[in-house]
Amino acid sequence: MNGQLGRRFVTLAHGAGGKETQELLDRMLFQKLEKKLKSVEGGVGLDSPDDAAALPIGDQFLVATVDSYTVSPLIFPGGDIGSLAASGSINDVLMMGGKPLALLDATVVEEGFDLDLLSQLMDSLMATLRRESIPLIGGDFKTMPKGQLDKIIITTVGLGLTRRPIVDAELKPGDKIVVTGSMGDHGATILALQQGVDVLKSGLESDAKPLTSFMLPVIDRFGKGLHAARDPTRGGLAMTLNDWAKGSGTVVAVDEAAIPVKESVRLYLGMLGIDPLYLANEGAAVLGVEPGIADAVLRTLKEAGAKDAAIIGEARKPKEHRGIVLLKSGIGGFRILEAPAGNLVPRIC
Repeated sequence: MNGQLGRRFVTLAHGAGGKETQELLDRMLFQKLEKKLKSVEGGVGLDSPDDAAALPIGDQFLVATVDSYTVSPLIFPGGDIGSLAASGSINDVLMMGGKPLALLDATVVEEGFDLDLLSQLMDSLMATLRRESIPLIGGDFKTMPKGQLDKIIITTVGLGLTRRPIVDAELKPGDKIVVTGSMGDHGATILALQQGVDVLKSGLESDAKPLTSFMLPVIDRFGKGLHAARDPTRGGLAMTLNDWAKGSGTVVAVDEAAIPVKESVRLYLGMLGIDPLYLANEGAAVLGVEPGIADAVLRTLKEAGAKDAAIIGEARKPKEHRGIVLLKSGIGGFRILEAPAGNLVPRIC
């Protein structure tokens, strides 16, 4: 945190999903809770670095997740804050191995916000739920005085059910790392818009969408063979893999040449010197799967329409250093892929 005469302040980097976010959460929350207060007995909670929690109910688990959305601009190629809020919570339920059942929504709007625009954003959120046949079962709406909030914040709670939660810390040596789509699409699009780039001419478009059509067939068919699952939002693929390596005590090795990145994203970010592996996706997943089923998982994803799905690497048993990510470059050498730091794209999701 920034220092000024001994005082410390929150920065934008603390909300970017990288190192600073993790350090703040560790200091403010995780270190202050004893183990029994981090999860329900027999369930999954703050004791595991996942984007959802799982509470045991009989022979099933209730999956629950919550997220606040504050993207700028509110509307972008590929979606808007309404569809993004619905998709994000649906995807977090799926990443825990859950079948989405329902959503709740809490919206806070600044005084003076355009009512027609608000109607458009809410229609987009509900249209996403309608396409997925997921009911909206409750929520809240509040208004803040002008100047006390920047436009709008939408918070969604996602609920689902699963027989077996996917817990990322269960990634094992030998597991293959699979991605369902190209990396960095959403982050590159939002960054370009914030910089005034004509994204339509550049070919950039957010990938924001629910992943039910990809994930449910994989969950149904391969169940116990899925050892980790995450949608790489803030912090991108790099943060996801670093979380997995640290949480499972493995070394994750990936091949840069195998990681799908759209040419439009590669060209734009290349001009800025930004690695697409650090930017967010809102419609792709990263999976850690048993090696014996990796090819079948890949075929299932492609049959479901994930044409850019690819096997990009594997988890390995550490020889010396554990909890790191190794990236094989195009020329064959390896470098450590660090967790992201700083704030590459403010208000991304």
